[in-house]
Amino acid sequence: MDISLWDITPGQFAALAAAAMLVGFSKTAVSGANTISLAVFAAVLPARASTGVLLPILIAGDVLAVLTYRRHAHWPTLWRLFPAVAAGVVVGTVFLVWADDSVMRTSIGAILLLMAGVTIARRRAAARAEPAEDADVRGGRLKAPSYGVLGGFTTMVANAGGPVMSMYLLSAGFRKLGFLGTSAWFFLIVNTTKVPFSVGLGLIDAQSLLLDAALVLFVVPGAVLGRYAVGRINQRLFEQLVIGATVLGGLQLLLR
Repeated sequence: MDISLWDITPGQFAALAAAAMLVGFSKTAVSGANTISLAVFAAVLPARASTGVLLPILIAGDVLAVLTYRRHAHWPTLWRLFPAVAAGVVVGTVFLVWADDSVMRTSIGAILLLMAGVTIARRRAAARAEPAEDADVRGGRLKAPSYGVLGGFTTMVANAGGPVMSMYLLSAGFRKLGFLGTSAWFFLIVNTTKVPFSVGLGLIDAQSLLLDAALVLFVVPGAVLGRYAVGRINQRLFEQLVIGATVLGGLQLLLR
């Protein structure tokens, strides 16, 4: 890791803590909203280091989400996705072997903009979606390989697989609780699987874990707030804010 806990200013730590809270919120309320957290971590920390620091924070949020929605997962969908996701993770790992910090920063910025576009497309597709369950299931089976590879690559390179998987699950016709339960188990398994790759690439080390230890407690209040807000939040407005913040974060990284 290129930065230690002692190099971070109080203002930077406050920004990281707020981003960690948003991770918890996104895991129990609006999956994919943590693209804002990704932008904050990549802005405060070196781009490569940010992915290693953020991963344990995400896993902590995944654990809380599974504890909350564990009974609502749809396992046939998960098993359908995992082979393609594994291929995407391998491709992402190969990319990280040669990508330096400048390439990583540009890549994360580009991925954030891509994810914003994916989210917009997801919302438009959801608005046009037909209610026929059989058609949704068939479509989900056909889309699984492409979404899985893209999700695996983006989650390995930038921890940014949330919007890809959100689009897939919504296009497959999932209701709120099924969506949250399936997403929770998916990311807990995938993110845990990424840990050995991240350690091997030097993205996770003693310094990054020390920073994680200082930040992980902020995930809990975010998750509690998300669980409270999930049935009350104005989803349309919140997604618009997420898209706007994601675009700004991506542009900041590209122009930095």
